Amino acid sequence: MNLIFRMLWIIIRSFFKARLEQPFTSVLSLRVLPNDIDINLHMNNGRYLTICDLNRVDVFARSGLLKAMFKRNWIPIIAEHTMTYKKPLNIFERYEVKMEVQRWDEKFFYMTHTFICGDRIAAEGTSKGCVYARGKGVVAPADALAAVEQDRSK
Repeated sequence: MNLIFRMLWIIIRSFFKARLEQPFTSVLSLRVLPNDIDINLHMNNGRYLTICDLNRVDVFARSGLLKAMFKRNWIPIIAEHTMTYKKPLNIFERYEVKMEVQRWDEKFFYMTHTFICGDRIAAEGTSKGCVYARGKGVVAPADALAAVEQDRSK
Protein backbone atom coordinates (compact mmCIF):
# COMPACT_ATOMS: atom_id res chain seq x y z
CA MET A 1 0.00 0.00 0.00
CA ASN A 2 1.52 3.30 -1.03
CA LEU A 3 -0.76 5.44 1.11
CA ILE A 4 1.21 4.93 4.29
CA PHE A 5 0.41 8.34 5.82
CA ARG A 6 -3.31 7.98 5.18
CA MET A 7 -3.21 4.46 6.61
CA LEU A 8 -1.39 5.63 9.74
CA TRP A 9 -3.97 8.41 10.13
CA ILE A 10 -6.81 5.87 9.86
CA ILE A 11 -5.20 3.68 12.54
CA ILE A 12 -4.52 6.60 14.89
CA ARG A 13 -8.03 8.03 14.58
CA SER A 14 -9.53 4.57 15.19
CA PHE A 15 -8.44 4.91 18.83
CA PHE A 16 -10.78 7.89 19.16
CA LYS A 17 -13.76 6.56 17.22
CA ALA A 18 -16.52 4.25 18.37
CA ARG A 19 -15.90 0.53 18.30
CA LEU A 20 -17.60 -1.16 15.37
CA GLU A 21 -20.14 -3.86 15.96
CA GLN A 22 -21.84 -6.08 13.41
CA PRO A 23 -22.82 -5.22 10.74
CA PHE A 24 -19.41 -3.68 10.09
CA THR A 25 -19.54 -0.38 8.17
CA SER A 26 -16.82 2.19 7.61
CA VAL A 27 -17.27 5.66 6.14
CA LEU A 28 -14.21 7.77 5.36
CA SER A 29 -14.27 11.40 4.22
CA LEU A 30 -11.34 12.05 1.91
CA ARG A 31 -10.08 14.40 -0.79
CA VAL A 32 -8.48 13.57 -4.14
CA LEU A 33 -4.83 14.49 -3.69
CA PRO A 34 -2.23 15.13 -6.41
CA ASN A 35 -0.68 11.68 -5.85
CA ASP A 36 -4.12 10.10 -6.53
CA ILE A 37 -4.54 11.40 -10.08
CA ASP A 38 -3.63 10.17 -13.53
CA ILE A 39 -2.85 12.04 -16.73
CA ASN A 40 -6.53 13.04 -17.07
CA LEU A 41 -6.35 14.88 -13.73
CA HIS A 42 -8.91 12.64 -12.05
CA MET A 43 -8.45 9.81 -9.58
CA ASN A 44 -6.62 6.88 -11.11
CA ASN A 45 -8.68 3.71 -11.41
CA GLY A 46 -6.14 1.75 -9.36
CA ARG A 47 -6.31 4.30 -6.54
CA TYR A 48 -9.95 3.40 -5.89
CA LEU A 49 -8.84 -0.13 -4.96
CA THR A 50 -6.18 1.23 -2.64
CA ILE A 51 -8.68 3.54 -0.95
CA CYS A 52 -10.87 0.47 -0.36
CA ASP A 53 -7.88 -0.93 1.59
CA LEU A 54 -8.12 2.08 3.89
CA ASN A 55 -11.77 1.27 4.61
CA ARG A 56 -10.81 -2.29 5.47
CA VAL A 57 -8.05 -1.09 7.81
CA ASP A 58 -10.62 1.13 9.54
CA VAL A 59 -12.94 -1.85 10.02
CA PHE A 60 -10.07 -4.07 11.22
CA ALA A 61 -8.91 -1.48 13.76
CA ARG A 62 -12.33 -0.43 15.06
CA SER A 63 -13.80 -3.94 15.26
CA GLY A 64 -10.85 -5.48 17.10
CA LEU A 65 -9.87 -7.73 14.21
CA LEU A 66 -6.54 -5.94 13.71
CA LYS A 67 -5.50 -6.76 17.28
CA ALA A 68 -6.66 -10.37 16.88
CA MET A 69 -4.71 -10.73 13.62
CA PHE A 70 -1.48 -9.31 15.08
CA LYS A 71 -1.79 -11.47 18.16
CA ARG A 72 -2.22 -14.67 16.12
CA ASN A 73 0.10 -13.82 13.19
CA TRP A 74 -2.81 -13.75 10.75
CA ILE A 75 -2.94 -11.59 7.62
CA PRO A 76 -5.87 -10.23 5.59
CA ILE A 77 -6.03 -11.20 1.91
CA ILE A 78 -8.29 -9.92 -0.84
CA ALA A 79 -9.23 -12.77 -3.18
CA GLU A 80 -11.39 -10.79 -5.59
CA HIS A 81 -12.26 -7.16 -6.21
CA THR A 82 -14.45 -5.51 -8.83
CA MET A 83 -15.14 -1.83 -9.39
CA THR A 84 -17.59 -0.01 -11.64
CA TYR A 85 -16.62 3.59 -12.41
CA LYS A 86 -19.54 5.95 -13.00
CA LYS A 87 -18.26 9.52 -12.66
CA PRO A 88 -14.70 10.85 -12.27
CA LEU A 89 -13.37 12.23 -9.01
CA ASN A 90 -11.34 15.31 -9.92
CA ILE A 91 -8.24 16.68 -8.23
CA PHE A 92 -8.94 18.21 -4.79
CA GLU A 93 -12.57 17.05 -4.86
CA ARG A 94 -14.01 15.83 -1.54
CA TYR A 95 -15.70 12.45 -1.43
CA GLU A 96 -16.85 9.77 0.98
CA VAL A 97 -16.14 6.11 0.61
CA LYS A 98 -18.37 3.65 2.42
CA MET A 99 -17.57 0.00 2.97
CA GLU A 100 -20.03 -2.52 4.34
CA VAL A 101 -19.34 -6.12 5.25
CA GLN A 102 -22.46 -7.65 3.72
CA ARG A 103 -22.04 -11.28 4.78
CA TRP A 104 -19.59 -14.12 5.19
CA ASP A 105 -19.51 -17.83 4.59
CA GLU A 106 -17.18 -20.59 5.77
CA LYS A 107 -14.18 -18.99 4.02
CA PHE A 108 -14.73 -15.40 2.89
CA PHE A 109 -16.05 -12.01 3.96
CA TYR A 110 -18.05 -10.21 1.24
CA MET A 111 -17.92 -6.41 1.13
CA THR A 112 -19.39 -3.55 -0.89
CA HIS A 113 -17.65 -0.23 -1.54
CA THR A 114 -19.37 2.99 -2.59
CA PHE A 115 -17.59 6.23 -3.53
CA ILE A 116 -19.91 9.22 -3.14
CA CYS A 117 -19.24 12.81 -4.20
CA GLY A 118 -21.99 15.20 -3.20
CA ASP A 119 -25.23 13.54 -4.23
CA ARG A 120 -23.76 11.27 -6.89
CA ILE A 121 -22.17 7.84 -6.83
CA ALA A 122 -18.75 8.03 -8.45
CA ALA A 123 -17.92 4.31 -8.23
CA GLU A 124 -19.22 1.09 -6.74
CA GLY A 125 -17.45 -2.15 -6.10
CA THR A 126 -17.42 -5.47 -4.33
CA SER A 127 -14.65 -7.46 -2.75
CA LYS A 128 -14.16 -10.89 -1.27
CA GLY A 129 -11.50 -11.36 1.36
CA CYS A 130 -10.30 -13.75 3.99
CA VAL A 131 -8.06 -13.98 7.01
CA TYR A 132 -5.06 -16.22 6.48
CA ALA A 133 -2.99 -17.99 9.13
CA ARG A 134 0.57 -18.39 7.87
CA GLY A 135 1.35 -22.07 7.39
CA LYS A 136 -2.16 -23.15 8.33
CA GLY A 137 -4.45 -21.69 5.66
CA VAL A 138 -7.65 -19.70 5.68
CA VAL A 139 -9.24 -18.85 9.01
CA ALA A 140 -13.01 -19.22 8.89
CA PRO A 141 -14.73 -15.85 9.39
CA ALA A 142 -16.66 -17.29 12.34
CA ASP A 143 -13.34 -18.24 13.97
CA ALA A 144 -11.86 -14.79 13.27
CA LEU A 145 -14.88 -13.11 14.85
CA ALA A 146 -14.72 -15.53 17.80
CA ALA A 147 -11.08 -14.50 18.32
CA VAL A 148 -12.18 -10.84 18.43
CA GLU A 149 -14.77 -11.67 21.09
CA GLN A 150 -12.24 -13.73 23.04
CA ASP A 151 -9.80 -10.79 23.05
CA ARG A 152 -12.54 -8.38 24.16
CA SER A 153 -13.46 -10.56 27.11
CA LYS A 154 -9.92 -10.46 28.51
